[in-house]
This record gives sequence, structure tokens and C-alpha cells, in this order.
Amino acid sequence: MKSKCVWLAAAIISPTILMSCGGDQAGQQMNPAAMAVPVNTYKVTEQSVTGKDTYPGTVTALQEVELRPQVSGYITDIYVQDGQRVKKGQKLYEIDRNKYQASYQQAQANVASAQANLARVQKDLERYERLAERDAIAKQQLDYARTEVQTAKAQVASAQAQVRSVSTDLGYSVINAPFDGTIGISQVRVGAQVSPGQPLLNTISSTDPISVDFVINEQELGRFNALRQGNQPDSLFTITLNNGEVYPHNGKLLAIDRAIGRQSGTTTVRIQFPNPEERLIPGMTVTMNVLNQDIGDQLVIPFKAVTEQLGEFFVYVVQGDSVVQQTVQLGTRFKRDIVVREGLKEGQQIVTEGVQRLRHGAKVQVGDQQQQQPQASGQK
Repeated sequence: MKSKCVWLAAAIISPTILMSCGGDQAGQQMNPAAMAVPVNTYKVTEQSVTGKDTYPGTVTALQEVELRPQVSGYITDIYVQDGQRVKKGQKLYEIDRNKYQASYQQAQANVASAQANLARVQKDLERYERLAERDAIAKQQLDYARTEVQTAKAQVASAQAQVRSVSTDLGYSVINAPFDGTIGISQVRVGAQVSPGQPLLNTISSTDPISVDFVINEQELGRFNALRQGNQPDSLFTITLNNGEVYPHNGKLLAIDRAIGRQSGTTTVRIQFPNPEERLIPGMTVTMNVLNQDIGDQLVIPFKAVTEQLGEFFVYVVQGDSVVQQTVQLGTRFKRDIVVREGLKEGQQIVTEGVQRLRHGAKVQVGDQQQQQPQASGQK
């Protein structure tokens, strides 16, 4: 009987002990200190920066012309070497001139003959007019004489036009450089047969100054229009070569294409650069650097503190023992850091580590506060 009582007492006391232990664990789970997320933070500060937007660019000659024949014949002379620098008006190619020289001389002879005939009929007309004054000639004969003068004048005009035509052909038999520049590799050799428009003889392009073309989207058009109308800083446009070297000369905005592409939503911007050493060659690809608004003292934060949701960017700002989700407008990226244009103030603390476990209003346990290294320049 006594053993039964002991067993009954143990059965009653055990659930009570278990309930007491469970209650302690529940109390710990509800404890706010136990729910705090450990995080590291960064104090938002201003830094001196130089922000740049970068675009892929293509070097383009400001003047470039394909040299093609305008008359038919054989190439009799080539006066330049491949890749040579040429001056405006310099002789480049010559097409057999014998035929065109003969045609020109024939046309000049025709003009002389027409002018002689005109002089003859004019003298006849003058004689007939004197006879008509004395009624010594029929009026019909005088009319014929006047008609012959008009016909002779038309023949002179036609012969002179023919001279101009064959003179043009004679001039086209020599192809001259239309401007100062560099000529390419010749596509024909002496003795080649050519005809009007065919084949391509060579290409000549200007070298100094030269331009770089790059593409911007429709949203950036207003910014570049403002740059075109306002004063442009010397270092506004620079380029980086493929080997990582910064080109030593600065550029200036020359033109913006007339329209936005209907399919692409983009347009082309052209920047002019000096090219005295001819380091820039048409067709080269370079990186165009354009200074943006992130210049001078700007708020800079570690990029790892930024989170994106549905196209918007935000950071977690520490307020007391919790965090709030703050939307920010970002600027230029500087490797591991980024400029914040709107949404933060200097001196605020933001979370840099532990972001993945946070939500708006979450409790936090602040650990280390990171220090930011100053930056000098950056690219977006």
C-alpha cells in the first residue's frame, strides 16, 4: 500500500516539473534580447569622390571618303603608297587620259568652228539689213538671215557645253585627295580596268581631330543636351584605351544624333578628340568616361549594405535597438563602395553584415562598426 502511494505522488509531481521547465523555455523565446539579430554597422560619412559613367565607344573619322572612279579606262599611275599621309588636292590615281584629252581638243575645235560660222552669218545679216533699208532685198531673205544667226548662236552654246562636259571627264581621269588625311591600302594596281563607280580604289580618312561615338538611352538624353548647351569642363570627356591607359587628351561634345531609334530607344553621341600623335585609329574600340553629378563631397557606403527588391534599393538604418528599411537612390559605384544620392544623412548607422536576416522593425544587437577608406574616383 505504501509503494502505491509513492508511485502516485511521483506521477502527480513529474508533469508539474515538466510544465515548469517548458514555461522557462517559452519565456526565453519570448525574451526580446534573445530575438535580437547580431549585426555589424557603418556610420554614414561624406567622402571626396569623382564619379564617372562609362560607355563602350568606337573611334570614327570626322571625314572619310571612298575613292571610286567616275570614268572608265585603265589605271595608268598610282602616285601614293599604302597608308601614306596626303594633303588636300594631292594626286592619288590616274586613269588613261588619252581618250579624254582627244575629246577635249575635239570639243574645243567644235567651239572654234561654231564661233566662225556665227561670225559669218552675223556679217551676212548686217549686209542684208543694209540692203533691206533700201528695199534692195526681199524681206523673206532677211528673215532667213536672222534665223541663221540664232541657229549659229545655239550651235556655239552647244559646243561650249560639250567642252565643259569633256573637260569634267578629263578632270575625273585624275583622282585627287579631297582633304588632308591618311589613305588606306589600295584595292587596285596599275593596269586595272575601271568603270564609273567600280571598283573601290581606296579609302581616305581624316586623322586630326578625330571622334568617338557611343550610345546613350532615351533617359540620358536630357543630361547630354544640357552638357551641349552649357560650359563643358576640360575633363568632362576622357577615354581609356584597351590596354588600360588613359588617353592624354580630353574631348568635347560635338553632336547628338537627330533621333531616338524606334526599336532600340537609344541615340548616338559624338565626342571630338585631338589626335596629334595619331594614336586613335578609325574602328578602334575604347571606353568613354563621362563625369557625372557625383563630384566632390558625397555620401559613400559599402555596396554590401544595399539590398534590391522589385527594382528599388534600400538599406537598414539602426534606430535604437531595431532597424528600419530605408529606400535610397544610388549613384556611382566605386569597386566595393557606392554613392548614395538620396535617402540617407551623414552620421546615420546602417547595417553592413547580417542584412539577410533582417526585416523592417527587427531587433538587432550591434557589434563592430566598420571604418570606410576614402576614395578618389569611380565608375558607374
